Amino acid sequence: MIELVIEQRRRNLGGSFEVGRVLPFVKRRMVGPFIFFDHMGPLDLAPGIDRSVDVRPHPHIGLSTVTYLFSGQIMHRDSLGYEQAIQPREVNWMTAGSGITHSERFEQARAHGDHLHGIQAWVALPDGQEEIAPSFSHHAGSDLPRWDEAGVTGHLIAGSAYGLTAGAETHSPLFYAHLEMAPGATAEIPGGYTERALYIAKGAVELDGMRYESGRMLVLGPAASRVRASEPSAVMVLGGEPVGQRFIYWNFVSSSKDRIEQAASDWKAGRMKLPDADNAEFIPLPDDPGTPAPAMS
Repeated sequence: MIELVIEQRRRNLGGSFEVGRVLPFVKRRMVGPFIFFDHMGPLDLAPGIDRSVDVRPHPHIGLSTVTYLFSGQIMHRDSLGYEQAIQPREVNWMTAGSGITHSERFEQARAHGDHLHGIQAWVALPDGQEEIAPSFSHHAGSDLPRWDEAGVTGHLIAGSAYGLTAGAETHSPLFYAHLEMAPGATAEIPGGYTERALYIAKGAVELDGMRYESGRMLVLGPAASRVRASEPSAVMVLGGEPVGQRFIYWNFVSSSKDRIEQAASDWKAGRMKLPDADNAEFIPLPDDPGTPAPAMS
């Protein structure tokens, strides 16, 4: 059963790079622990693109960022010293915890041109683990279990579903998978989780007798269900258990307004370390980002 349909909205990430933002949405802030969901591209980037397209260094607390690409390449750098290019069908998993800064650069595109298409999701950390030490991991190959069945090629990005478990360390029950579907193919959307959704990144699908096209998230009830591809489609399925109320303020997520205000003050005062290679430029705290807004799953 479909509870809500959410259409992506265009958002600027601080330079001239825009994404299609799906979560948070005014009528549905979270799905399980998934608190942000951004669709990047599809976008052709010409050789020699200006550096204003890059996402300059910016901070996070209280969440994990999960970056997954269908095509293209992004260079990740962070304040722990990690520098890792992400390729298609790979995952960069960065847990901010008590605080981290990172940048995302389009260096391959600048040198050679590129076709960028992917998803970045944010997963809120659960109570008791919001302030864990920051960390970064990169996952490919067997870390992202793959299966082929009746016109569906699946990649499990994180968590447990379809009888499989992905390699990234997660901190609360969740699942997140990419399904490439041939026309007419059907796929299960796993049950067993309180909150679930699917996002159509490419193509069109049918669910509950209705057709839905790309750029839409369908928020579902907890019961297992099936989706049918009307044309060649890329579908992200995701869900998990709620983590409770979280406040969102710019790039910060926390169950505490005071903690968010402290992080904002630290960033504004220059007390959060920058990636070594990127310390000449960063995204400043917005002049008026408002007050921390609650996100209830």
